[in-house]
Amino acid sequence: MMEAERPLPMPPLLRVNANGLYCETGDFYVDPWCSVATAVITHAHSDHARWGSDRYLTSEPGVAVLRARMGESARIEAISYGEAVVHNGVRVSLHPAGHILGSSQIRLEYRGEVWVVSGDYKLDPDPTCTPFEAVRCHTFITESTFGLPIYRWPAENVVAAAINDWWRSNQQLGLASVIFAYSLGKAQRVLAALDAAIGPIYCHGAVERLNGLYRAAGVRLPATHYAHDAGKDVDWSRACILAPPSAAGSIWLRRFSPVSTSFASGWMRIRGTRRRRALDRGFVLSDHADWPGLLAAISATGAECVMVTHGYRAPLVRWLEEHGKQARAIETRFEGEQDEGTAEGSNDDAGEPA
Repeated sequence: MMEAERPLPMPPLLRVNANGLYCETGDFYVDPWCSVATAVITHAHSDHARWGSDRYLTSEPGVAVLRARMGESARIEAISYGEAVVHNGVRVSLHPAGHILGSSQIRLEYRGEVWVVSGDYKLDPDPTCTPFEAVRCHTFITESTFGLPIYRWPAENVVAAAINDWWRSNQQLGLASVIFAYSLGKAQRVLAALDAAIGPIYCHGAVERLNGLYRAAGVRLPATHYAHDAGKDVDWSRACILAPPSAAGSIWLRRFSPVSTSFASGWMRIRGTRRRRALDRGFVLSDHADWPGLLAAISATGAECVMVTHGYRAPLVRWLEEHGKQARAIETRFEGEQDEGTAEGSNDDAGEPA
């Protein structure tokens, strides 16, 4: 429970309407589902950042990737983590979510009442983005993409070693190593784990374009090559190639044949998902909190009320209620279109160059 004395009861700071999570007092939306006047954006994945709003507010580290998604004409205001702006008396500040570059939790304060919208988040270490920061609040809106006890992530160094060992093994077999990873966030995290001494690294255009934005933000990544520009004499059996899931089974992929394919995702925790995708390997690497991470993050907020959205909501709500929390599920309109929102893929890479 928050140490500060609770204010008198007041209307909720956020409610769901036809456009998304709306703060009526401040007259703005958090990650709206369609175009609105003012949108406060947690991060640039397509299920959280929709095109067409009059004005966007996001974190300073995330402004470049948001602009890449929204276009040069978008009106985007950026503030530093921890900095606050006031909208009609509502104090709004952004705090690291540890999900991807620039990802934020949105803290709202009005007359002593504090709400936090987590967006997507993870607690695991990641050299490509600012680590998650627990924010104390009265009400916490949490995702639950992997809200089942079965979802528990291995240590990142173990996953990195497995990826690099697989790459070396494929070289010995004369196979190109193809890793499918979502173009914004996951691909850069995989890149940071690759041992560039093993061989050359090539990227699909959807990945390579965003690599440049990460490097410009000061994120250290190994050298990469745009696969489209590679000559005909490339020995693909030495290479590791990063591509979005949408490239699986495409004509683009045939040029690297013969290949061994893999997918880096939390969904690889379930073997059946790998089999359905006809993959050779699955690496359990997620940019979302696993079950222990969700529980740890919720506990760290000290929230009296927890609202659960995205993914496995009911199991998490039930667990929280059984452990003395006030909890309820809230429904969102575009679930399943996020970076890891379903086991079947994402629309986040649509329209990107090869």
